[in-house]
Amino acid sequence: MTERLDSIDRRILYRLVQDARGTSAPDIADEVNVTSGTVRNRIDRLEREGIIRGYHATINFERAGGRLTNLFTCTSPVPERDRHAKQAAEILGVVHVRQLLSGRGNLHVTAVAEDMDGLTRIARDRSALGIEIDDENLVESDTHRPYGAFGPDDAREGQSIADFMSLSAGAEVIEIAVGADARVAGLTLAEANDVGILHEGVLIVSVEREEDVLTPKGDTRLRPDDLVTLFCRTGVSDDLIRVFGSG
Repeated sequence: MTERLDSIDRRILYRLVQDARGTSAPDIADEVNVTSGTVRNRIDRLEREGIIRGYHATINFERAGGRLTNLFTCTSPVPERDRHAKQAAEILGVVHVRQLLSGRGNLHVTAVAEDMDGLTRIARDRSALGIEIDDENLVESDTHRPYGAFGPDDAREGQSIADFMSLSAGAEVIEIAVGADARVAGLTLAEANDVGILHEGVLIVSVEREEDVLTPKGDTRLRPDDLVTLFCRTGVSDDLIRVFGSG
């Protein structure tokens, strides 16, 4: 079940993502012209509804003792994906697990170790669970930003995906309107993935519908005239255009 957010909720979320430790309820209250008590009550409600799931420190593990951070791209059978994600999270050294709606590479596991031997041990523990490792890479850095649509007007002006995404060779970002007779029209993202319409390497970044910007989820159903932003790792193909467009 999704919860409707008003402008106060959105600004609270923006500021907490921006700097949860350094932002106080009075700071946000002054910005949105309400009392500090109202902001605290809103935060309590957002936590109860599961919209705010926690507050986490972003740690530079390289500076914390020269530790290595590794991203494992793994594949788990869809019926086993949730169980495998929970099991992987329990492995010593794993700090983050993300599930993706894709056939292959549907588990991204981030792990930290003191050396390569430690990363090898983590990989071995994960393989013992029946999780197939497709690829692995040492993480150089990552960047976190608040969601611009929740921020003040001056934070949204001039922003684009290209401002925040470093595109590798051949990768492209495209906005495309869903055609009335498009193959994806009327399907949820999960359904489109299950029948193979969404190609591997294509990430749906956002879905703009009238005045709303939707965060893509498995149960998000695409409608004609939705404006979809796609990140394509290997570039935009004619087949992809046909999947979302008319004809």
